[in-house]
Amino acid sequence: MTQATLLDRDAALRDALLLDPRDDVAVALRALAPGERVAVGDGAVDVRAKVPFGHKLARHAMAAGEVVRKFGWPIGRAKAAIAAGEHVHVHNLETLLDGVEGYAWNPAPAEAAEPTAAPSFLGFRREDGRVGTRNEIWVLPTVGCVGRTAQKIAAAAAARHAGAVDGVNAFAHPFGCSQLGDDLAGTRAILAALACHPNAGGVLLVGLGCESNQLDRLIEEIPLELRGRVRTLRAQGVEDELEAGLALVEELVEVAGRAKREPAGFGELVIGLKCGGSDGFSGLTANPLVGRMADRAVGAGGSAILSEIPEIFGAERLLMARARDERVFDAVVALVNDFKLYFLAHGEPVSENPSPGNLDGGITTLEEKSLGAVQKAGKASLQDVLRYGERVRRRGLSLLEAPGNDAVSSTALAAAGATMILFTTGRGTPLGFPVPTVKIASNSDLAARKKGWIDFDAGRVLSEGLDPAADALATRIAAIASGEETAAERNGEREIAIWKRGVTL
Repeated sequence: MTQATLLDRDAALRDALLLDPRDDVAVALRALAPGERVAVGDGAVDVRAKVPFGHKLARHAMAAGEVVRKFGWPIGRAKAAIAAGEHVHVHNLETLLDGVEGYAWNPAPAEAAEPTAAPSFLGFRREDGRVGTRNEIWVLPTVGCVGRTAQKIAAAAAARHAGAVDGVNAFAHPFGCSQLGDDLAGTRAILAALACHPNAGGVLLVGLGCESNQLDRLIEEIPLELRGRVRTLRAQGVEDELEAGLALVEELVEVAGRAKREPAGFGELVIGLKCGGSDGFSGLTANPLVGRMADRAVGAGGSAILSEIPEIFGAERLLMARARDERVFDAVVALVNDFKLYFLAHGEPVSENPSPGNLDGGITTLEEKSLGAVQKAGKASLQDVLRYGERVRRRGLSLLEAPGNDAVSSTALAAAGATMILFTTGRGTPLGFPVPTVKIASNSDLAARKKGWIDFDAGRVLSEGLDPAADALATRIAAIASGEETAAERNGEREIAIWKRGVTL
């Protein structure tokens, strides 16, 4: 699969963009009207029906049942005969996905790594060698019952200690009690992993006292060398939980406030790779651009984490072929098929995606969405597979178990150790998460309309090409890693969401 290799400066002069010479469809770079003759690749096509901006135009005639390709790979089959110049979308294209599949280990030749030259940043080096992009105090409730308590402690402490640290933030959630087995273990694992995060100079764990997610058991999942920056509060065990919490935060601020930013290379970043509200341009501009950032980080010795497992269905073989060895390949196979079985066990088809917003933006099938989404992972070999709640173990590219849901998967990325999340979007969203969440618009219209949400316009790829846009984004990432606020941070958008998979008592 090409990584949008045809996105060069000439692309802006065309009416519809052909991503790969093998493709049956092109992407409309503007709204196309019936009767127009438009340039597609080296030829031209007469438009037969209105094709909205970002949607697909048939390059040639296709018979009913014929496989349709985009990105050089199948994105579905024609439900009916499609004439050259027709709009290709939900009315005449359907998915090929159907249940669990078998896979064979067939490694692809390794591609050259992206050059490692990239800007440095100013970060906080922690006792275990990791480098944070923020120096904050995080207040984490063990259970939903004390979620508001945690928020009140954080709000009061933020006002009291303004300027001493980068912020005091509480991350409330509704879980931690009435959970059993693996479901409870998942909640505990996520909270413990967040408590280990290098962006937190100190962590206050606020418990109620009687919850299933007991503080002592939670603390056991935090490595001994990191427990010195953690404090605990049992609300049922003190007279005034607010004052007790503020006293503990004061201790944490005193320690965290001694940390200073120091130079760090781009390879010290751990980049979370995320897309949400994708459109027909996400796989053409924003996701390939983020793929360049992943390759630069990995090429410089850093790490990148890809998640949203249901949104690689149909493109999973591209990642499997990049597994560093057969053990990692087997882990990817298990992760993908476990997730498909999760869908099937609930009576849902594995292809129950894209969303209404995706469809409106021009994406038709899950395969099409996935082929665009995996471009966020660049070209690096896949080094490791992480289950939900696990933290990064290896430098390089890792695949993390989590659903496509924006809040759940972004929280999992942060818990895994991402010190920044690159979040591409074609529709826009105000959401922000525990770590700096850089919103990257796939099209310039969105970037212009929602300046309060968007941090970078990837629409410029269509006029500038990938390399100049990548240089500009790398510079912006370094500035944000050094302390510049993202739009979500300025707007106070900071939250977590935990993946609940079991019964509720």
